[in-house]
Amino acid sequence: MSWFKRLKEGLGKSSSRLVDGISRALGSGKLDDATIQEIEDALIGADLGPAAASRLAASLRQKKFVKDAEGRIAGDAVRAALAEDIATLLSPVAKAFVPDPAKTPHVVLVVGVNGSGKTTTIGKLAQRFKADDPSRRILMVAGDTFRAAAVSQLKIWGERTGSAVVAGAEGADAAGLAFDGVTRGRSEGANLVLIDTAGRLHNKADLMAELVKMLRVIGRIDATAPHDVLLVLDATTGQNAVNQVETFKQMVNVTGIVLTKLDGSARGGVLVAIAEKFKIPVVAIGVGEAADDLQPFDARAFARGLLGLET
Repeated sequence: MSWFKRLKEGLGKSSSRLVDGISRALGSGKLDDATIQEIEDALIGADLGPAAASRLAASLRQKKFVKDAEGRIAGDAVRAALAEDIATLLSPVAKAFVPDPAKTPHVVLVVGVNGSGKTTTIGKLAQRFKADDPSRRILMVAGDTFRAAAVSQLKIWGERTGSAVVAGAEGADAAGLAFDGVTRGRSEGANLVLIDTAGRLHNKADLMAELVKMLRVIGRIDATAPHDVLLVLDATTGQNAVNQVETFKQMVNVTGIVLTKLDGSARGGVLVAIAEKFKIPVVAIGVGEAADDLQPFDARAFARGLLGLET
């Protein structure tokens, strides 16, 4: 199955909610002010957020649509126009993450709330980077020391990808483990160090402070590290993901977003709200459990899939 087809199926729940709302709004076939307001409401209801929805609705008012003999405007044409505008909005943040070969190692800290999919994301990224370049040396750090399953899971990914894994005892100091991982990565000539972290609620100040400590400790080895901080978001949380980005952005320098579990959510439109508000690069999205179900973010494909359109 092509990636677009998997993406479209994964966005099925989100798409269904949005397409149904637009279809109801266009029941009369007229695109008057009342209809556009209903479409704006449908966009908000699909978690695209008030600011993005208002911007998209305003754009619709400026467009000219072909009418049939009865003076009706086709719903497909309106959805195509919305998809084009959403793709334009998302294009500036569609930036695939590529390790910098000049950094040895390129250090990446992966953060997010409990259950967002951080450990799995690290494993999938490692597999993709190994597939791109089998000679690439990757080291993964099991920084979620409070969850034994996370350590075991990362070790399995290490075996699958031929990557080294640094792990400590249960409850070990995560900052110290990150320090050891980056130190080992430098001494062994690793190209990429991926550091897992324990899930933490974005509204828990003490746990968020631990992340700041990890940054400080890593910076003692390399003042420019971590070179990237990837925030993993669970699409099923909807607008709460916006709050997560807000808090993590304040505490750590988030350089990229990974949105997971789109296949289990009707709230995939939240990615538009996040892009509109924060302008942070979206490096990858996930629509399933398989390793290749996490792919670099393509703005046009996402927009057309969200509106239930073909490529």
